[in-house]
Amino acid sequence: MDIHWFIPTHGDGRYLGSDALARPTSLDYLTDVARTADRLGYTGVLLPAGRNCEEPWVLAGALVANTKNLRYIVAQRSAGVSPTFAARLASTLDRISDGRVAINAITGADPQELAGDGVFLDHDERYELTDEFLQVWKQVLKGDSVTLHGKHIRVEEANIYFRPPTAPHPPIYFSGSSNAALDVAARHADVYLTFGEPLHQVKEKIERLREKAAALGRTIRFGVRFHVVARESEEAAWAEANRLISKVKQEDVAKAQRNLKALQSVGQARMQALHNGDPSKLILGPNLWAGIGLVRGYAGTALVGTGEAIAERMLEYVDLGIDTFVLSGYPHLEEAYHFAELVFPHLRFGQKDLQHGEVLAFHDTKAAKFG
Repeated sequence: MDIHWFIPTHGDGRYLGSDALARPTSLDYLTDVARTADRLGYTGVLLPAGRNCEEPWVLAGALVANTKNLRYIVAQRSAGVSPTFAARLASTLDRISDGRVAINAITGADPQELAGDGVFLDHDERYELTDEFLQVWKQVLKGDSVTLHGKHIRVEEANIYFRPPTAPHPPIYFSGSSNAALDVAARHADVYLTFGEPLHQVKEKIERLREKAAALGRTIRFGVRFHVVARESEEAAWAEANRLISKVKQEDVAKAQRNLKALQSVGQARMQALHNGDPSKLILGPNLWAGIGLVRGYAGTALVGTGEAIAERMLEYVDLGIDTFVLSGYPHLEEAYHFAELVFPHLRFGQKDLQHGEVLAFHDTKAAKFG
């Protein structure tokens, strides 16, 4: 099991949808979050991308020198970027971090943001572009010289001089719920990430993608993206969850939901369909809460409860085939401690030397299935 944390390059604080007690996105603070995750034994951290986030490759380069074992999953958008240039970024960071780099390959879903970056492709065309992008990216990192005259990308004798220590290339994390996205994931993903949907929806998606990958002779690992609110009692956890959205007004929810519906993302649409912006429909199952999705896009659900209860819910996803969790919580510094102190004792996983495969720290479990 891999358990990753999140670097909040935008919007961290004690309340959602409010500037009250918001935290500045300073290098010192983000370094504190990364060092804490490293010290507590998280496997890695995800760095997001977008116009409302700090640029992830620059930030990852600043953070790797301040941590020892943490893997950096850096969001890499395919649209508007040369795959050869992106390969050089990944190779350089992988070398200076001693093999602690992965990418989260994304296509982009906000038409306004994409237009601002000069990208005017429709949804399925962006996935065609991502497919070509990853073809080139993977091959040049393997050491090949690549010529491709594709529909969206044209390169001739593309190559890089300095290869990464991670062979054949840093791992590719990938998400997306549309048919086009699943087709690209089947061809290229090492780890497929789904949003934190209820178990039956995650099960159906895993089965579809396994079948697609098997038809290509590939196997894929699976992960899930959740927020978390871990406390010593159920009452304290739910009180904290409700406090997080206590400053959100109904007009804020309505505005956020309108903006999120404008995104060209099937995954986002699936998140919104869980509650349709209705605050009375936020509890989706035991310890599964959709309150984050009232005002935040994409990953909109949280596991809420005691450490033992959250671990039990996580193991239910493990039973489906999930072995990777990418987690976040507000504020990210304090919640990293809450989760590690309360949930880690009920799980079994190791923080590894990612270059040599040696387990550096090991968290045992009370869960018999991992005994």
